Amino acid sequence: MAVLGIFGTETENVASSIYYGLYALQHRGQASCGIVVNDDGVFHAYKDSGLVGEVFTKPVLKSLGLGQMAVGNVRYGTSSTKDRINAEPIVVNHSKGKMAISLDGKLVNSAQLKNEMELQGSIFHTGNDAEIISAVIIRERINSASIEEAVSKAMKKLKGAYSLIVMSPQKLIAVRDEHGMKPLCYGQRNSGEYVVSSETCALNAVGATVIREVEKGEILVFTKEGIRSIKDHCDKAEERLCVFEYLYTARPDSVLCGCSVHEARKRAGAYLAKAHPVAADVVIGAPDSGLDAAIGYSIESGIPYGIGLIKNKYIGRTFIDPGQTAREDKVRIKLNPVAETVRGKRVVLVDDSIVRGTTCARVVKLLRDAGALEIHIRSSAPAFLNPCYYGTDISSRESLIACNHTVEEIARIFGADSVGYLPLEDVFKLGVGGTCTGYCAACFDGNYPTEEPSVVANDTRFTKKISENK
Repeated sequence: MAVLGIFGTETENVASSIYYGLYALQHRGQASCGIVVNDDGVFHAYKDSGLVGEVFTKPVLKSLGLGQMAVGNVRYGTSSTKDRINAEPIVVNHSKGKMAISLDGKLVNSAQLKNEMELQGSIFHTGNDAEIISAVIIRERINSASIEEAVSKAMKKLKGAYSLIVMSPQKLIAVRDEHGMKPLCYGQRNSGEYVVSSETCALNAVGATVIREVEKGEILVFTKEGIRSIKDHCDKAEERLCVFEYLYTARPDSVLCGCSVHEARKRAGAYLAKAHPVAADVVIGAPDSGLDAAIGYSIESGIPYGIGLIKNKYIGRTFIDPGQTAREDKVRIKLNPVAETVRGKRVVLVDDSIVRGTTCARVVKLLRDAGALEIHIRSSAPAFLNPCYYGTDISSRESLIACNHTVEEIARIFGADSVGYLPLEDVFKLGVGGTCTGYCAACFDGNYPTEEPSVVANDTRFTKKISENK
């Protein structure tokens, strides 16, 4: 998921700017997208299932009109929340006005909050956490002097990983959870508008210069009078940026905590080459997230780098595609081997991660059919051993291949000659030189920065007790 917001004081085509920014963030979510334009307090919204270019045709963008600020979202859907109704941003009307909210992340106490509010008469229409967060903010807004005060009060009740952009008729508010698990930054264009984004690549796409990242627990309020920072929650918890941002989620041209994602992935490949060396003729990467790590592996090992797989650019990311069948179908048309690179050679295939094993088994067969003599799979991430409760669609251990098989067994299942994972200790070194002081790697080591999700009877989002997934 990704969030994007623009705040200005002049009336302009902000919908177009959001559109281009969301294009740059498409890698973070391909199930649905949405834009809300604020024209002097009048909200014009459109959202639907599909990619940015499919949903926002020229007539749709024109219908959004002009405005001074806007907020957008791209979202991937879990198997139960991929319908249009779950698309964001969410727009709500309340007794003190209206609000649009865009979320990247997931709460661990969403079921509890939803149950409490339903018992008090609230009605929910979607299956996403943005609606729950909006309900909490609105309840606080009724007895607060400002929307930012309501947001600050709401943060005391929200547990989990989240970056938010909240838009009221007069203000744009950027919010980051107390651990800083999800990235969020902002910049400014030459024409004066401020832009808030999940990643720096979107700031570049709309012509904004990066100013800085939103701090963990910080609330930034953009108004006509300027920017105000509220830091009441900044020292409440240790920093725990999701390390998977460096490994997979973020675009390689983005910068997180002062560290280039591209360089972090090259570093992962170098660590991988040291930990799992092998005699081979060529190193190739699984497009796109494995390419940077493959370059790092090649440089460290001295084995030549080659283009061994071509990706169909019109196929989305299979890791975040809901449903095993959908993932398998897309893998079939997503990749094609370059036979000239691998034929008659011992190949090191570097992938960004091995989660369910869907892609790896298929790719090994493709490379074998193209004439590869040996195939050695190297994962630039450690083995996935635990569910993620913070927005990555890994809900149980049962779907994780490393939980059920040894490395040797995984190699046999894939038809590979060997498999090697990035050592756990190396994953915490990827952002070296940057400003981050701590990472969440719970999907690898089980060290969750928050409590695990609360399960409420009759809540269908958690069909199994958490204890069964340990």
